[in-house]
Amino acid sequence: MPAPTSATPVTEFAWNIAQLERTTVDGIVYTAHYTVGATDGIYSASAYGSIGLEQPDPDNIIPFADLTKDLVIGWVQDKLGGDEKVEEISAALQAQLDEQAAPTKAQGVPWS
Repeated sequence: MPAPTSATPVTEFAWNIAQLERTTVDGIVYTAHYTVGATDGIYSASAYGSIGLEQPDPDNIIPFADLTKDLVIGWVQDKLGGDEKVEEISAALQAQLDEQAAPTKAQGVPWS
């Protein structure tokens, strides 16, 4: 009979755009509100943030209706600091999942 194995849960991270703020005259987005979620199938953690975006070069304006979630997530991640910051956010969320799975702090009293 094979020995039981305990697989380490794989954490999945999901970036999303919660809201965009734009000027109504030209549709240029100046603030993106984003979320990052992490789950290992048992526990979950999330983060929320917002970041200001610079006005694009007039030759590179993408109409608001043509923006995609992936494009804006790329803008947000680049503005945050690229892969290094994405990894930092992922590590912080992973630490929250690890704390949920094996708490290192507790509260309460030892009597009833």
